[in-house]
Amino acid sequence: MTSIFTGLSAFPLTPLHDDTVDARAFARLIERLAATGVDSITALGSTGSYAYLTTKERARVARLAVEHADDTPVHVGVGALRTSHVLTNAEAAQAAGAAGLLLAPMTYQPLTHDDVFELFRAVTAATDLPVIVYDNPGTTHFEFSNELYGRIAELPGIASIKIPGVPNDPEAARQHVAAIRAVIPEHVTIGVSGDASAATGLNAGCEAWYSVIGGTLPAPAMAITRAAQAGRAADAVAESQRLAPLWDLFAQFGGSLRVVAAIAEQLGLARRPSLPLPIQGLSHQQREQVAAVVNLLGLG
Repeated sequence: MTSIFTGLSAFPLTPLHDDTVDARAFARLIERLAATGVDSITALGSTGSYAYLTTKERARVARLAVEHADDTPVHVGVGALRTSHVLTNAEAAQAAGAAGLLLAPMTYQPLTHDDVFELFRAVTAATDLPVIVYDNPGTTHFEFSNELYGRIAELPGIASIKIPGVPNDPEAARQHVAAIRAVIPEHVTIGVSGDASAATGLNAGCEAWYSVIGGTLPAPAMAITRAAQAGRAADAVAESQRLAPLWDLFAQFGGSLRVVAAIAEQLGLARRPSLPLPIQGLSHQQREQVAAVVNLLGLG
């Protein structure tokens, strides 16, 4: 069950135009990823703005992703505020032909660890699809503990855990990943996120990279992933360091989403603006900074 939960999983944008999902642009993004040879595609992650889409829109995006991914496995984000809505999204993803589900514990009222455990228990009991545990405190404002990882990972159907970025120090990163590995079953993979720390995470023992930049610029993400998988740790780190100006933009502009959207728009992969309101895209001056970095790194 874990083979499709290793390597590079690319998280594409879900471009919107005039407040409507731009199906043509989204299909092109998916086809581009499949042609590049990413290991999997995760539609409707945070980069895919899942929380801003209706249930109907999300079902349509899931179908589009599977239809245009060729043989590349597609995982689909199903998070929602209510468990019943999560189950509806999971059913739609399964009907679309998804290979797996990505589930983040969305909330308005603060959630307890028991709340989150029961959410995953309900979903794994209701679907045959394997589930990725999505730990993204920057957007959900919920923090998993290693103990909770362990409880949830024992549920049937849990296939992978997407963890936040690892410490920058390689030894600290190895200890961090090892501590998670010690409390979860062997078949559950650990996938790093936080693109700037992906090379360190892969070198530290993470089996997967759930990648923001991989959804728009798959080639450099593939280079990092393949180097780490081949045991060329220094090459993976060097390629990541080459992209430092890009990681700096993520930090400068409060996260990756606006930067990735600006890159996709600059490269003609999405029409401007492509983000769901009320999220504003970058300013003209900020876009010029992004364009300069794209040109400097030869990412166009």
